[in-house]
Amino acid sequence: MNVPEAAGELSTTLAARADPDFAAGMQRYFPYEIRALGVGNAAVAGIAADYFRDRRDVPAATRLLLAQELLARAKYHEEVLLGFAVLHKVARTQLGDELLDHCEHWLGTYVSNWAQCDDLCLKLLYPFFLGHPDLIPRTRRWVESDSPWVRRAANVAVVKFVRRTVGRTVFELPLPHVLGNCVRLMHDDDVYVQKGCGWLLKVTAEVHPDEVAEFLRTWHTEMPRDTFRYAVEKMDPRLRRSLMELGQG
Repeated sequence: MNVPEAAGELSTTLAARADPDFAAGMQRYFPYEIRALGVGNAAVAGIAADYFRDRRDVPAATRLLLAQELLARAKYHEEVLLGFAVLHKVARTQLGDELLDHCEHWLGTYVSNWAQCDDLCLKLLYPFFLGHPDLIPRTRRWVESDSPWVRRAANVAVVKFVRRTVGRTVFELPLPHVLGNCVRLMHDDDVYVQKGCGWLLKVTAEVHPDEVAEFLRTWHTEMPRDTFRYAVEKMDPRLRRSLMELGQG
């Protein structure tokens, strides 16, 4: 495969699907203007899947090069998503621990909004971690990153692994991992990093309600209100009410 030619072909296919009206409607999901073509997430994934339908023999290493090429060229929101999409099908079984270093770099270099961050976490890192749950602890160092998207990803990339069946075993994200991340990041200046903490706490509360409740009692005076409210969103109503009475409601 000629990687630059493949990137050009994929980008041309993506641009042909552009819908200015859809692009204008997308803006309501972001607090600032993004450069968008107006192509839905499912359509972006479909373009990548269609391209490789007759190219199943392309090595995963070549797909990595293609992803990097697409990301380096990206000028529009959907082009970033396309860079991640070309790796979706090989993430679980054909990529190794080098993907984590690539993802950290991409988050800090090419990602510019919460949707791109979450797409990488939930559509690329999620299948990757299903195949490599032992590598999940390596994301803990992301909390120290200078990039807010890397810091958000430290929590979003693991939300589906609070308790998850992986093969024939059940993987549980250790509570010290969850709570340690949130202690470090709940004071973050970036609202999307704060929201990532609330999301992880909300999911964890479904598995460990008492432990998360105690954590919230301990830290509620320092926690941003929106993070707190997100964390208690799915708790038992009585427990939620008692926590809201702490003054965060």
